[in-house]
Amino acid sequence: MFTTLYTLSAGLLWLAALPVVPLLIFRRKYRHSLPARFLLWRNPPLKSDGLWFHVCSFGEARAIRPLLERFDPGLLRLSTTTQTGYEACRERVPEQSRYLPFEPLLWFWTRPQKALVVMEAELWYLLFHVAKARGARTFLINARISDRSWPSYRRFARFYRRIFARIDRVYAQTERDRERLEALGARNVRVTGNLKFAGIPRPTRRLSKPEGAYLVCGASTHEGEEGAILEGFRLLKSHRPEAKLLMVPRHPERFDRVARLMEGYAKLQGWSFSRFSESESLEADLVLMDRMGELVNGYAVSDLVVLGGAFEPVGGHNAAEAAQFGMPILTGPHGFNQREIFAGIEGLKIVEKEELPGAMEYPALLEPTKLKIPGDPLAPIVEELYNVLQG
Repeated sequence: MFTTLYTLSAGLLWLAALPVVPLLIFRRKYRHSLPARFLLWRNPPLKSDGLWFHVCSFGEARAIRPLLERFDPGLLRLSTTTQTGYEACRERVPEQSRYLPFEPLLWFWTRPQKALVVMEAELWYLLFHVAKARGARTFLINARISDRSWPSYRRFARFYRRIFARIDRVYAQTERDRERLEALGARNVRVTGNLKFAGIPRPTRRLSKPEGAYLVCGASTHEGEEGAILEGFRLLKSHRPEAKLLMVPRHPERFDRVARLMEGYAKLQGWSFSRFSESESLEADLVLMDRMGELVNGYAVSDLVVLGGAFEPVGGHNAAEAAQFGMPILTGPHGFNQREIFAGIEGLKIVEKEELPGAMEYPALLEPTKLKIPGDPLAPIVEELYNVLQG
């Protein structure tokens, strides 16, 4: 009865949303994803009898790659909900990567698979119900419940118990996550650590760093963070004129807006500004990295990293990607989604946004970071999936 009512409710929401879809597809980030998810436009079902991995976005699609590499590519089926996630999935599995349809459409779209493996917090009721009803073993991996979201989970605990009743095994990031997940009805929960420690991307090429330059990387920044980074860089550059700033916004739809901000600031200070996509040069005082997939290459040549996503209440980003290179890293206090990763990095400096300019002014006072690598968090997941394949 619950599944029928839920499907009918989701179907009504789908019908109500249809008139809005044509308006949103003019926005670049929704141009392909919304027609695929709401109308199944150029979004055919995945091939049957494989290992179906579902991730939300670009970061998760990258983080799951080391797990995908443990299996025959012919078995892999990938789905995602965002355009950047889809592009990252297609890099790995070009023929069997799809956008996840809106929930009521899953009844028509889902084919039998050997397993469904969902990353982190993509807790869609019909995703698990339909996959399990059609024979898949169901897994939730890298599972986490942040301090910020925990009250909401508790408020809807009865609903989440229905979801977890359809998940066969859960792999959690921390003991605290395990306790919270079990309180919501999760079964067979095992703590394996954060998979992002296993999926730290390595540089794909060597960027040309200007001779003698002190390079600051403002990484994965969000609205409201670039201004504080620019002010901190101004203070730093007054002492170190050879300093240069590489700014890397988290979302590509913000590239043009951040470019206008940086260009205006450069004119005010009498500095040079360039977009990396136009010159692939780091020679200017301010450089906007407006090309996806280059962040780790920027980290590799940076002397100081200011990691965004935590100066505003966003949840933080994966500091391990930068810490592998050992430079000082500054980030903010709102890293509630990266609790374990932040704890696994020695020397990581956490400051309020108002304190950031002062912290950037004298980087010689900051400690270099050191990454504490845990054991292989993928091993128990790989073992379980091989058991599924064998039997």
